[in-house]
Amino acid sequence: MTTSDHGARGIDLERRELGRYRATNARGGTVDVGSGEDDEFTPVELLLVALAACSAVDVDHIVSKRAEPTRMVVGAAGRKIRDEQGNRMTDLTLAFDLAFGEGADGDRARAVLADAIAMSHDRLCTVSRTVEVGTRVDAHAVGEVSGVSGE
Repeated sequence: MTTSDHGARGIDLERRELGRYRATNARGGTVDVGSGEDDEFTPVELLLVALAACSAVDVDHIVSKRAEPTRMVVGAAGRKIRDEQGNRMTDLTLAFDLAFGEGADGDRARAVLADAIAMSHDRLCTVSRTVEVGTRVDAHAVGEVSGVSGE
């Protein structure tokens, strides 16, 4: 996927076999995605990863200016439901488990932790802001579509 807009982001997802895909970003990084039949992450799990990672990056940058965490684990969870609006996730939560060393630097990091989490949630994390605010997703076919005649 090519992007000309400086703020644009994109990935390409290529089918490897039924229910198994490889996503590639513009920098050449890859992640394999599956349908849950094996140990590869599912799309829903990747959504949870994106939520946790986005906020983790924000929080890490803020607290690490005061002290490096000795432990940082961010859990993401939610419930997959099916209702009149279709399949979707509800009750999304992020749980931050951080520890800092003793001393003034650790105290400063602990003092800003709650604010850092709130700042990430309220304005910094693009992923959680997009989920909460909502945005339209346009899906369409491009290129040759097998079995469709243009005549």
